Amino acid sequence: MKRLNLLIILLTLSVFLHSQDIEYAKTIVQKLASPELKGRGYTENGNSLAAEFITSEYKRIGLLPFGKSYYQKFNIPINTFPNEVLVKINGEVLKPGIDYLIESSSPGIRGKINCVKADRSGIDTKEKLIDLIRKAGENFILIDNTIKSTENKDLNKTIDEFISFLKYSPQIPCKGVIIYTKEKLTWDNSTKLNVRPVIVINKEMDLNSFNVVELKIDNKFIDKYETQNIVGYIKGSLKPDSFIIVTAHYDHLGKMGKDTYFPGANDNASGIAMILNLASYYSKHQPKYSIVFISLSAEEIGLYGAKEFTENPLFKLDKIRFLVNFDLAGTGEEGIRVVNGSVYKDKFDLLTKINTDNKLFPKVDIRGAACNSDHCFFYQKGVPCFYIYTQGGIKAYHDIYDKYETLPLTEFVDYNTLMIKFFDNL
Repeated sequence: MKRLNLLIILLTLSVFLHSQDIEYAKTIVQKLASPELKGRGYTENGNSLAAEFITSEYKRIGLLPFGKSYYQKFNIPINTFPNEVLVKINGEVLKPGIDYLIESSSPGIRGKINCVKADRSGIDTKEKLIDLIRKAGENFILIDNTIKSTENKDLNKTIDEFISFLKYSPQIPCKGVIIYTKEKLTWDNSTKLNVRPVIVINKEMDLNSFNVVELKIDNKFIDKYETQNIVGYIKGSLKPDSFIIVTAHYDHLGKMGKDTYFPGANDNASGIAMILNLASYYSKHQPKYSIVFISLSAEEIGLYGAKEFTENPLFKLDKIRFLVNFDLAGTGEEGIRVVNGSVYKDKFDLLTKINTDNKLFPKVDIRGAACNSDHCFFYQKGVPCFYIYTQGGIKAYHDIYDKYETLPLTEFVDYNTLMIKFFDNL
């Protein structure tokens, strides 16, 4: 009877600890994806507010800094839209993030401007392209991009190149470009400033009556925006000078205008929740090797934070035993995928064995090398590493719908368990 009672207590304790993991993760994601942190971008101090919150968690958990501060500061160029954004067609004000997006490299513009229209078949040769440019003059060019799927591969590529020329070439006089599409709207950040504004619209409308666009778009280009990586560690008990590294980027896309923000719950508040959960665990269970927790900035604009750290490391990179980068950690119904899995096959086999033995994810997919997240610059410096992302669940990505309320975190506890067992067996 006593043994049975002890088993019940242990099982109850296990459930309680797991529930604590998921509740902490939810708290972190909710905070980072909240309007309060402005999308963790470069307007209204969002990036700095996120860094301050993460630093407070580092301190609470008890992570040690390298030196006097958790911060590794560096500068980036960035184009922002801190004030008004308005797009009006035929007297109707379109909804930012829902009906349209302003390409992130766009300059500001104000006024009512005529539009000259063409569909993709109207620019499928150089002659037609030149004729459209001549006809448009200093007006806007509106491209109906909705018939793209009907073209053959070569024609598709040619027309896409022509559209890129219209959008970015300084050699033509058109004042701006509007792309009309039925595809999902996804935004990004830009370190460059284009010669003309580009607006992508996917609202259902009659293009025949679309002749004039009214715009109020204010941008601010910042040559040197100060941001920071956030670095802390837990000292290892047996080999303190040998490091396991866990990374996740905390930046996201910020705001487009005063009212539209991109929450970035899955991308990548979820990854920060993962490394903070791991930090919390190892603060109570001292690891054999020192574990370093790096919250990286400026991933969305070109992996700048990872580049900064690898070019100016706080310790020798050859002391890194293994690194795992977490990005898009909030789903998992269809398993996980491991970038560099085929490169470090022995570590991938260890990970899959742990997963199978403990019945955690439904599958662990293998992938080769890919420079698609912060692990890339470490890998290029010879650091053995994985980038792992979850699969399934919500499809929101780089849009206004990637929010806390719809992020399932379905497999988060199992993911956390898998990584702890993996690190403990390295």
